[in-house]
Amino acid sequence: MRRLGTGIGWRPEIADAVERMPGIDWVEVVAENVCPGHLPDSLRRLRDRGVTVVPHGVSLGLGGADRPDEGRLRALAERAEALGSPLVTEHIAFVRAGGPLTASPRLEAGHLLPVPRTRDALDVLCENVRIAQDALPVPLAVENIAALFSWPGEEMTEGQFLYELADRTGVRLLIDVANLHTNHVNRGEDPAKALAELPLEAIAYVHVAGGYERDGVWHDSHAHPVPEPVLDILTDLALRVRPPGVLLERDEDFPEPAELERELASVRQAVEAGAARAEALAGTSVKEQDGATADAAPEGLHAPAADADRQRLALAQTALLSALVAGTPAPEGFDRARLRVQSRALAAKRAGVVAKIAPELPEILGAGYRPAFLAYAHARPMTASYRHDALAFAAHLLREGLVHERAAHRRLREWWLDRSGPAPRTHRPTVRLARATRRVLLRR
Repeated sequence: MRRLGTGIGWRPEIADAVERMPGIDWVEVVAENVCPGHLPDSLRRLRDRGVTVVPHGVSLGLGGADRPDEGRLRALAERAEALGSPLVTEHIAFVRAGGPLTASPRLEAGHLLPVPRTRDALDVLCENVRIAQDALPVPLAVENIAALFSWPGEEMTEGQFLYELADRTGVRLLIDVANLHTNHVNRGEDPAKALAELPLEAIAYVHVAGGYERDGVWHDSHAHPVPEPVLDILTDLALRVRPPGVLLERDEDFPEPAELERELASVRQAVEAGAARAEALAGTSVKEQDGATADAAPEGLHAPAADADRQRLALAQTALLSALVAGTPAPEGFDRARLRVQSRALAAKRAGVVAKIAPELPEILGAGYRPAFLAYAHARPMTASYRHDALAFAAHLLREGLVHERAAHRRLREWWLDRSGPAPRTHRPTVRLARATRRVLLRR
């Protein structure tokens, strides 16, 4: 795999700035936010001038109990081919639960949630990673995530878990040093210990991002400057191995281009500081990492995960996600205060994403949007995509008569009728809801 160098997360809000920014060797794009047949002009120009573009998936749910969805894998493969990418990346996380394995309704988290570091969960994850590797046209790298809480009864540290995953599957690792800092604050885990336990030769590249601390909890916001402790972890990593690539992530509250360039300069300096320190200690330059790990483990070394393992994991993840998004009791052994923090964070993110993909809703509802959405979300967990969620929220407001101002009600009604269509193509409960709401509205 080619060396990547220094990169930045490509987002539409900073597309023009990224194109003009000096010293950008590559960019990463959220895979679900681009369409292979209609790539943004900025991405096409970057690709055509030789800038590497890597698709970064967020919805596959490799750490979930179900086997990876074929449609999602196919979509990820199409994006890798359209962008000419040398690899694709995803997360070690679960994002949905329920369904056939538990004979319960499907629940969507709308966010990356941690998997338990147990042998059963590792078996399931390894099989899911192998399925994904077989379906993708380029190598896969998987990312450690930030977490607000821990699972009870874990059997491995994060470093041990990642080492075994890479050893058993040959998958490459995307190490997010900001997430190591998050887990240090939130779960008391030592970043240096995690780095010492990692298979450094498996690192494909590194993420760096900012966040903030509130009431003793670190929130991985991707909306704040990169703090010194995160840069220190990056320096520690670079002391051990020269990473093939380092990328700055920013998703919200984008600063001026000059500020982003200063952050990138700090990232480069942290890497160089680690390399210089390693050279001084060893008398030689730090080992260069070219990412040349195997893409698959030898056949027959590990048996596939048993169906019983998947079902146990499914039941545990469903109980947890139900507590987070549907208000059911917290499973035994979890820190209930931390689950409440996570639950509020999920609801806030859900409100924010819906506002972003359907900006007409906060425009129509004004200051009432957020409290109305949070009240709606409190009793109605997300069961499909954010776009379906936006439509269902608007339908709920109209059906229940919760928008009292006449002009706002008219605009919301027109928005919903325009987007719901005569026969919405979605799962059956939403279809029934949409048709019932349409019948009511058309009679008014």
